Amino acid sequence: MEGKCKFSKMSDCNDVESPAKRRRPPSELELFDDVFTQLLEDLGEEGRKNSEISDVLARFKKVCEYNVPHGKKNRGLSIVTSYRYLVPEFEQSQENLHKARILGWCVEWLQAFFLVADDIMDQSHTRRGQPCWYRKKDVGNMAINDAFYLETCIYKLLRLYFRDDTYYIHLLELFHETTMQTVIGQGLDLMTSPDEVDLGQFSMEKYNAIVKWKTAFYSFYLPVASAMYMAGISDAESHSNAKLILLKMGHFFQVQDDYLDCYGDPAVTGKVGTDIEENKCGWLINQSIQRASKEQRKCLQENYGCNDSKKVAAVKEIYKELNLEDVYKQYEESSYQELMTEIEKYSKNLPKAMFIAFANKIYKRNK
Repeated sequence: MEGKCKFSKMSDCNDVESPAKRRRPPSELELFDDVFTQLLEDLGEEGRKNSEISDVLARFKKVCEYNVPHGKKNRGLSIVTSYRYLVPEFEQSQENLHKARILGWCVEWLQAFFLVADDIMDQSHTRRGQPCWYRKKDVGNMAINDAFYLETCIYKLLRLYFRDDTYYIHLLELFHETTMQTVIGQGLDLMTSPDEVDLGQFSMEKYNAIVKWKTAFYSFYLPVASAMYMAGISDAESHSNAKLILLKMGHFFQVQDDYLDCYGDPAVTGKVGTDIEENKCGWLINQSIQRASKEQRKCLQENYGCNDSKKVAAVKEIYKELNLEDVYKQYEESSYQELMTEIEKYSKNLPKAMFIAFANKIYKRNK
């Protein structure tokens, strides 16, 4: 009979779970993923009540389904993880853990907003193992407005779930400030990556500024700060100390990203690296500029920032000559040790184990 499992003497049924497996409690990722469906329903509620906007909200639901839930979800899950570290276990109610997951999804919506817009500006091809949203049939420049919608979802959800909490204003200000910081970082990135290539405009100082403003605030400080506010930690000193550690961690993370853009496996990272073609002021090119001979510098100037496979290969050959893979590995080790020193120095009244756990999660990552 269809749907039933047939056993043989030499085989078992793959569809039958053991009692132990059935009793396995859901993982945090599974609990986190379960929240997404309800949030989509909440966002579409107005469209079900108002026929004037039902079609566009049905389309926006597809925008969210395509762009929000398919990443690694590290930023969103970091809120839940941070909350568990910051609040004693006996005080962790299921209601607040659920709200931490909702807040985590707000960060994932923010990430989706940034990525949809960033892919348009960079003319990227793939994101998270699928075509960039703006490259989908019948999307194109509509993706610009779709990005705006993704941002508005954050404040809809915050109002719906947190407006009666004492830390609601803190969350609003944090998300608004983080968005501005990231937009500033994107502006710095775009200004150092014009159509006309001039490696003389690149420097590690500019690179460090881009990383701090474009990546570190929203990827590392935002999730932990959100959890801190949920846990009732709002004093300036605690947030300042957390920020010092987390911005350092964000820098470490972005250097890894730049390395993986060139040396990572697209099947693992989920995207094809294009930093060379896009004339990005990245860690690898800045390291090359510092180490290159006159001939190598000339080759980089002639070939960097060109959407031509032979020119990209020429740049990568210079990277090879300069042993940048080894330079990166040395950086990774020294930077990790520096990060441990920062955690020891600045964690103070915050749980040291929380920061160490986050550092260990990204250390030697391959995606």
